[in-house]
This record gives sequence, structure tokens and C-alpha cells, in this order.
Amino acid sequence: MTAALPLNRRAIAALLCLPLVLPARATVLWPEPQPQTPATPSRPQFRAPSAASCDRPVTERIVPAPGYRGQDEPRPRRVRPDGGEEGRLTPLADTAKSARAEAAAPLSSFATAPSPVPATEPAPVQPRLPLDRKIRQIADEPAVTAGVVDDNADFSEYLAFRERHAQLPHRERDVRERYLLEVKDAAGRGVPDAEVAVRSAAGAAMWARTDTAGHAWLHPDAFDPAHAERYSVTARRQGREATTTLERGQKSAVELRLDVTPQRSPARLDLVFLVDATGSMGDEIDKLRRSMQAMVREIAALPSRPDLCLGLVAYRDRGDEFLIKANDLSRDLPGFQRALDRLQANGGGDYPEAMNEALADTVDNISWRGDGATRLVVLLADAPPHLDYGGTQYDQSMMSALGKGIKLFSVGASGLDRQGEYIQRQIAQYTGGRFVFLTYADAHNPSSGPGRETVHEVQNYSVETLDKLVVRLVSQELAALGK
Repeated sequence: MTAALPLNRRAIAALLCLPLVLPARATVLWPEPQPQTPATPSRPQFRAPSAASCDRPVTERIVPAPGYRGQDEPRPRRVRPDGGEEGRLTPLADTAKSARAEAAAPLSSFATAPSPVPATEPAPVQPRLPLDRKIRQIADEPAVTAGVVDDNADFSEYLAFRERHAQLPHRERDVRERYLLEVKDAAGRGVPDAEVAVRSAAGAAMWARTDTAGHAWLHPDAFDPAHAERYSVTARRQGREATTTLERGQKSAVELRLDVTPQRSPARLDLVFLVDATGSMGDEIDKLRRSMQAMVREIAALPSRPDLCLGLVAYRDRGDEFLIKANDLSRDLPGFQRALDRLQANGGGDYPEAMNEALADTVDNISWRGDGATRLVVLLADAPPHLDYGGTQYDQSMMSALGKGIKLFSVGASGLDRQGEYIQRQIAQYTGGRFVFLTYADAHNPSSGPGRETVHEVQNYSVETLDKLVVRLVSQELAALGK
């Protein structure tokens, strides 16, 4: 670690594009970061979640894609034939997915979508199924099955996976040494959404927010290349604050006590779907829109009766019709469904996509609620991010997500190669989420229908339909409140 630069706190905060966080009490100094080198790479802007509500209409914000020339024709995706990291990339036309996507017209679950603007020449009238036949057809379609693993629960196996594939292109953050932080109230209950700052004597610092159980995983080597022997750990919530010391090599969890009141009811849930909307994702997007009503209904019926807000961020790649198309968090569920109904899979071209840009946009620009909200992202993708574009990278965004208390569940769709699996598992593990993956009757043939097989390197997983799995993960998060 280099010596601290002669900058005051405001100058340091401006240099790192971070907000100046004033101490809760004049006697306590809330730690501020210091640059590790003069050539610190670009970082996402960190702002604590602060939105008071999500009572806003569903509006669309579009980030244009560089290089777009007015065409966005479907192009074959490029996938690895063996699903792994070896071998030459070869084009593969996903005809089965395209046929299913074209045959299945979007059907809004919450409200009737507005009629499209008529074309210059009227299109041929296509025969339409009666509504009751449409509903039966949707019910008869094969379900999308998925499995899930918790890499923080089976950490040794996760580290072995990382070691086996360390040569894959990725952004390295060393998580091999980790410590569990537990923030509790006076009665021993977990304190959710407590702000956490970890700092070395030399100034290296990181931020986190506790999850619904009052926990956060701390990885000193992910932010401190100097490998300090001890760190101060400070947590604050509701104007209360406590500090302790983390010693390298300690076996026990780091525990802090805060004299705060229990989490208020009902639970507040901010749930954002971050979706790769390139050409090969048509089938997954279609299934998502058709199952959304059932998922929302089941989440709303959970014992905590959460105050639910939904958001949608779709992304493609450079040269496509758009780079990012975002709908902020809103309580307008019919409006959210209409936005999802309008989303179409198209473009893509090469294998990696603009996941870096979309993840940064989701973490930094969504109006996440503060004051104890539960913040979750479901990332659905079948390709890794472009690591050659520059700008904010996924590892920086996942660190900011931890600082904002945003937990990511990464969903690997069909065609995700080993590099994509590696990166999606990095993001989920660091933020305390899970890695979810689609399963099939024949792991190497997604058109074989639902089943239990997967090409991913996972063990000891159970399988259920994807919509049920999402509901279960949300339920587990909310169930931990107040315990």
C-alpha cells in the first residue's frame, strides 16, 4: 500500500467519485477511502440507497449503443460448442428458440397492452387463438427448470472451482480469506441493512450493508493489496454506532451490537430483473413475461406481505438498437408487465455482451429505497461481459452493490460458457447471492426440455421450475427479517 496522499477528506471523495459521508456523531470519524495508486481505474459512483418510495409511473430510459446504424437484424450468436472455455468459437443458429419465440405472442398478465401503431401498409391478418385456448397453450408449454447453489455455504468447493479455471479471462478479486460479520441488536436479533465500513490503518477501506439476517461477508484481500494484519470494523443503524477489530486469522465471527429497534413491518422489497436481451435470449424472456404474474402473486402472499417494487433493466451490445433500456423501480405492476411485454430479444452478434455497463447502471442509477429495504437483483444472461471495452467493470459494480446492500442472484441461461459461469458466480458470491442455472433432460441439448442435468460445475443441487425457485429465494431472504 502506498503512503497516503496529502489530500483532505473532500478532495479524496471527489477523486474517487464517492460521496462525502459525514460522521453520525462529532466524536466518530466514518472512514473515507484513499487511492491505492495515482492510476486508480474508473469506479462506479457510490451513493447510499435513499429513495423514500417507488410511487412513480413506469417510464423507459434508453442508453444508445455506440456504432448503431439504424439496423438491428437478428444475428446468429457465437457459442462454444462444448460449453467450456476451450475450443474455437463457431456460429450456431438458435433455430429452435427462434421458432418458439415467433410462435408465442406476448400476453400481458396484468393489463391489456396498448395497441401498436398501424404500419404504412396493413399487415396480413393472422388467425388468432381464442383466449381460453391461449391460456391452455401457455399452461401446456414445458416448464423452465433450474437448480441453485450457494457458493458461500459450500465455500471450499467454490474455491476449488476458481482454482481449476483461474486462467479464464476475468477481473480478479481475491476472496480466499473471508470473515463473517454479524450485527445484532440488544436481544440478539440480526440487524438488517446496517451500514458497515472496514478500514486498515493505512487507509484501505471497503463498505457493506448487512443482509436480512444481519450478516455480511468481508474479504480483506479483495480491497487491500497491502494485506494488513488488522482492521477496524464499524457498523451504524438508526443513529447508533459500534466499532470492533478484525484480526487476521481469527476463527470466530466478527460481532457488533447496536441498540436499535426491530425491523418495521411490512417488509419493503425492491426487486430488479437485469436481462440480456440479445438474439438468443428470446425463449428465456418469453418465459419470464409469461410467469411474472404468478411470481408477483406468490411473493405478495408471503407471510411478510412485502411492499413490492419492481424494476427492469435490459441490455444488448455495441452496434445494436440500444445498449441499455431501463425501467426504474415502481409499484405500478401492470405498467411493469407492459414494459416486459414490449421487450424483444434481438441483436448480439459476437458472444460477450454489455453486461458491465448494464450492471453498473443497475447498481448506480436505479432508485433503490433506503431505510431498511431488501434489495435484490435477478441477473438473467447466457454470455459473459465484454472485458475489452474499458469503463466500469463488473467487479467494481459488485463491490458497490455490497456497499449498497444489493444482493445479486445470477441466472445462467442455456449457452452460458465456463467464463460466463465463472463471472456470474463471482458476482453472486461476493454480494451474498446464489448462482442459479437452467437444467434440461439432456444437459448438452437445451431443446430436450426440462430436466435435472446441467453443463455447469455444480454439486448437491435440487431442481424446480425457475419461477418457483425465484419465489423461494425471495421468501428465504424475507423470512430472515427479525430473527
